[in-house]
Amino acid sequence: MKSFLELLRKRRSCRTFSAADLTSDEVTCLLEAALLAPTVRNARACHFYVVDNKDKLLKLSDAKENGSKFLADTALAIIVTCNENDASCWVEDCSIAAITMQYQAAEIGIGSCWCQINGHYLSDGTSSEDVVRGIADIPEDDRILCVVGFGKQKFDNMLPKTDRELLWENVKIVE
Repeated sequence: MKSFLELLRKRRSCRTFSAADLTSDEVTCLLEAALLAPTVRNARACHFYVVDNKDKLLKLSDAKENGSKFLADTALAIIVTCNENDASCWVEDCSIAAITMQYQAAEIGIGSCWCQINGHYLSDGTSSEDVVRGIADIPEDDRILCVVGFGKQKFDNMLPKTDRELLWENVKIVE
């Protein structure tokens, strides 16, 4: 990668994965990125649950009504959690760790997609957090922000973002 901006232009959410597994070095690289991510007051209170069991990935794909089906076809999912009593900004800390893993994945040629769990429910009112908690045996005290799915991209035909896609009108200069 020539620059971080080039990486940002190239990275896209991937929801279609090949059947290939990730190597242990690739998984370690993703987890190192998560563990190196900055946190408020250096709390480092985020937890990462690694799921590569196909039955559990299939169950995770039903954790919410919409937007989780792609998890069934991933090689790996990482559930990002934090005990909100251990970090005053647990949502922010988990978010930074999750996107840091996604940027690292893009840099080493792995596709990824974020699946938001916090604040979502099944049609019967069951919390998506409770569904994921049951699948991965996550303690009640941990809040679950998201599940990030990773895998080798089935198709690599997405074009990088162009300057025309930058919404400069969203930038306001305060004087």
